[in-house]
Amino acid sequence: MSLMKSLAKVAAGVMLAKGVGAVMKSRQQGRPGGSSAGRSGGGLLDSLLGNNVAGQRGGSITDQLGQILGGRGAGGGRPYSGPNSAGAQGGLGGMLDGLGGRGAGGGLGGMLGQLSGGRGSSGAGGLGDMLGGLLGGAAAGGAAGAAAGGLARKDSQPSNNASFGELFNDSLSRNDEPEVTPTPEQNAVAGLMLKAMIQAAKSDGRIDDAEKERLLGHLGDELDDDERQFIREQMAAPVDAAALAREVPDGLQAQVYLMSLLAIDFDNEEEARYLHALAEAMGLPREAVNKIHDEVGTTRLYN
Repeated sequence: MSLMKSLAKVAAGVMLAKGVGAVMKSRQQGRPGGSSAGRSGGGLLDSLLGNNVAGQRGGSITDQLGQILGGRGAGGGRPYSGPNSAGAQGGLGGMLDGLGGRGAGGGLGGMLGQLSGGRGSSGAGGLGDMLGGLLGGAAAGGAAGAAAGGLARKDSQPSNNASFGELFNDSLSRNDEPEVTPTPEQNAVAGLMLKAMIQAAKSDGRIDDAEKERLLGHLGDELDDDERQFIREQMAAPVDAAALAREVPDGLQAQVYLMSLLAIDFDNEEEARYLHALAEAMGLPREAVNKIHDEVGTTRLYN
């Protein structure tokens, strides 16, 4: 499968565990659904809980969740808006595109177009350098770089008119490959975000069976050997916020932080310290970090 589909499946698994877990906790504490204590109110999580995914009828819970996260919970909206699109509207993809600003092609499209030409911002280098060698650049080197480059190019096409968020929303909604095939650059960004989610899930000092199931349980048997190796390597890699930050191209810091936040329960000091270290290493202002927490609907990192 493409890295875009892998990211969508892992993200859906994470949010399923988060959403259902929060509903169960609120009921155990005597609160009827809604926000759990400590949340800022509103945001993606409260929207998820407000739709009461676990109690809806029609289709599997995963399918229902994908429709909500993909911005199509109300049953409307076209997944793609063409070359003049302003990016994804609604859902998790809309949040990602919105954090990326409005470039040519909508959402992250303009920035990815620059990356594909190796014209990243200062300190970033070419696309392979900026995305940890996922396209086989100098950062990975040799056979390892070639293998990683093949993974980003798998199930890809040279160009498209879709924003990253539109592809991500469509993959979430379909619980499958997006209708429009990703570019290698879009797949590489998906791989980077997948890596960020796995790093964050391990930030409390361990990755237990529940977290492994959350991250991998929705991938099924569709992974090939290269994909399984990529996931295994990310699972085994040490947690290093500074190293991850060095792989993030300028313009993607907020999106990587958002996906990292979604991968944790945010219920202990280790996770808070990791998020702080990641935000600091990527140069995200505290106001921007708190705004992302507000959009998700979870406790702010900074007072």
